[in-house]
Amino acid sequence: MADRVTVIGWDGSPLTAAARSALSAATLVAGAAHHLALPEVPERAERIRLGSVDLAARRIAGHRGTAVVLADGDPGFFGVVRTLRDPRHGLEVEVVPAVSSVAAAFARAGTPWDDARVVVAHTRTLRRAVNVCRAHPKVAVLTSPGAGPAELALMLDGVHRTFVICEALGTDHEQVTVLTSDKAADLTWRDPNVVIAIGGPAPAAPAGGGWLMGPDPGPVRGWGLAPEEYDDRPAPPGTGEAPVLRAAQLARLGPRVGDLVWDIGTGSGAFAAEAARFGAAVIAVDADPAACARAETAARRLGVQLQAVAGRAPHVLERLPEPDVVRVAGGGAEVVAACADRRPERIVTHAGTRDEAEAAGAALAAGGYTVECVLLQSVDLDPAAWSERDRSVAFLVAGRRPAP
Repeated sequence: MADRVTVIGWDGSPLTAAARSALSAATLVAGAAHHLALPEVPERAERIRLGSVDLAARRIAGHRGTAVVLADGDPGFFGVVRTLRDPRHGLEVEVVPAVSSVAAAFARAGTPWDDARVVVAHTRTLRRAVNVCRAHPKVAVLTSPGAGPAELALMLDGVHRTFVICEALGTDHEQVTVLTSDKAADLTWRDPNVVIAIGGPAPAAPAGGGWLMGPDPGPVRGWGLAPEEYDDRPAPPGTGEAPVLRAAQLARLGPRVGDLVWDIGTGSGAFAAEAARFGAAVIAVDADPAACARAETAARRLGVQLQAVAGRAPHVLERLPEPDVVRVAGGGAEVVAACADRRPERIVTHAGTRDEAEAAGAALAAGGYTVECVLLQSVDLDPAAWSERDRSVAFLVAGRRPAP
């Protein structure tokens, strides 16, 4: 095993005395090509071109001597330190940090970033990174080859964002470009780069500054809220709009950061806005443009973002990006079957009769989903007289796709 492993962050500025001292004693140096070309790397040292960090960690673990790993920015922030400290390798590391590329990118943009989301986009996580950009007004994306600015822009089709693209930060080739997301797909970008995606209505900054890294949770507390929380003059609740049913649907779907939620037949927009409060990206679909407008109003009222699409399901679904979870509030078994064909992890719907519930359950089962059906009844009481004010009865039908 290596006698000592030092991880050195590099942000383009001159190396610190501690970094130079560690490099001068190194018998093995791992890093990218531009790291290995630094004049401080000893000629006698064995050099490892850093591709797979896991493979490099195994080489380092078998090395007899002193090892140094060079990495861009802060190696403890979405960097190599996590892999090197994996118990499988048995390595103890010392870290010499530098300014992270995310901090440098926001500095170049001249904007604070304590209220930003930070995501890593690889080819396997690109879709989830895009969903975070859909859902949040300020996101930093650490990109990679095949999951860069052009790919982000293409997958954000229909959602307007401003991109601040920072290429080769800290090097002689550093370049910062500001443009709209629809223009980014037409250009070629150098790796490595960081993309800051900004857009949509940002929530008001808390008085006295923030207290939490990332978006503030906001003043609204609770789920399954009453209709007046979304609209000053809410329309009479329609079928499937009861807060208790909405809360049960949210519980079955479990929307989360990185997910894309379809809300088909959005109605009042209450479900779509509440799903967005979990941090998920949401597309609210309705054949009635007025319902789409209500969904946008509900989102603004709660300080979240969603995309409203006017159109009739199932045909309108063909042009939407792939969902993770789906609520079907209109269209019946035909729409449920069309959603099942897109293979989201979970689908939930409701029905007013047993026959409709059986048809929806059959469509889910035919699509390979495990089906749950419960009869929900809620009675709204007047606590002054304990008299009944409103009653809601509905079949809740949920499908869960078995794990592969």
